[in-house]
Amino acid sequence: MDTKQQTQIKENKTLEKEVVIKIKDVYKSFGENKVLNGFNMTLFKGENLVVMGKSGSGKSVMIKCLVGLMKPDSGYVEILGKQINTLNQQELDKLRSDIGFLFQGSALYDSMTVRENLEFPMRRHKEKLGIVKDTLPLVMEALENVGLAHTLDLMPAELSGGMKRRVALARTLILKPKVILYDEPTSGLDPITSKEIIELMRSIQKKYGTSSLIITHDVDCARVISERMILLVDGINYAEGSFSELSNSKDPKVDAFFKK
Repeated sequence: MDTKQQTQIKENKTLEKEVVIKIKDVYKSFGENKVLNGFNMTLFKGENLVVMGKSGSGKSVMIKCLVGLMKPDSGYVEILGKQINTLNQQELDKLRSDIGFLFQGSALYDSMTVRENLEFPMRRHKEKLGIVKDTLPLVMEALENVGLAHTLDLMPAELSGGMKRRVALARTLILKPKVILYDEPTSGLDPITSKEIIELMRSIQKKYGTSSLIITHDVDCARVISERMILLVDGINYAEGSFSELSNSKDPKVDAFFKK
């Protein structure tokens, strides 16, 4: 089989995949500061896609444009077949219930118990979850999925950093999202806890078939979790491929991401 035939087969397989997120030619500037300069990205169903970029490269702006918290200057963002900029607030809120978000700092409410933290997002989505009164079974299921059923009545202050990250992930899972956005999931954690979080992310993807977009600086995390990677440089998707392909690149801008 020649190279042309191999390329054609690869392209055909890509076309067969269901697109979950599509970002097309997105530009975003703040005054004269061009943050996104024609950024493109596609996330396929059931895929773990890692986006890496230096601090200030536009990762956070990209996420905000993705979930409708910020409007791009031009280009469009599509999630689960719906263009974000065409939705009213009610439609956007409904779409967001299908998107889970694991924040970098876990973002648990300090004044609430673990159970109350998990019940909080359920208040607005009772219809989707089919909840009448008793939320405990769903809370316990989510905590059991992250190995923390015993923390039900604890306060966030009583949890370690890794446990907080797990509880935050349980809170994300409780709405049964189709897509999960991970913002620096291993940031601030020791190597052993980071490894546990990465393995947990993999098991969740396998169990629920979620599509995951992972923003990270952690090269080890990217190596283990990614099926495909995008490097965000100068506001564009500068390089794209598997971890192996990118880590062996001779391009100085790409190689800089993998040097320790």
